[in-house]
Amino acid sequence: MNRPVGIRMASPSDLGELAPLFDAYRRFYGQPADLERARDFLGERLNRHDAWILVAQRGETLVGFTQLYPSFSSTRTSRIAILNDLFVAESERGRGTGRALLSAAEDLARKLGLDALELATATDNTAAQSLYEAQGWQRDTGFFTYGKSLR
Repeated sequence: MNRPVGIRMASPSDLGELAPLFDAYRRFYGQPADLERARDFLGERLNRHDAWILVAQRGETLVGFTQLYPSFSSTRTSRIAILNDLFVAESERGRGTGRALLSAAEDLARKLGLDALELATATDNTAAQSLYEAQGWQRDTGFFTYGKSLR
């Protein structure tokens, strides 16, 4: 039986199931496995309420998540959110879970009165790029993104 995926806001009680997904996400982007660090980081976000974490659930199992951080746009002079993380368990890919998470993130942003969502992905993550573009996201070709590690 193919149960539909449900999307909801994460709560601290999800941490046990959510942390391994977050750890897998970090490993996907080249970070070493560290389940304790993943659990601590997400627990802090949930306890401080400084991020919005949406989880995808099929049946009783969490199968994906997206995490958004509140921010501001000086040029828009408005509140926005950074869709910083989106991850779907490998066994769940191709079943519409990523699309459902993106749609739920957009719905949440509208409900919160935000003007925009922004995201970044690895240049070689073509599967994610295809998903974003299919959902109406537009690639920014006018700006370069820079970063500097402070550790």
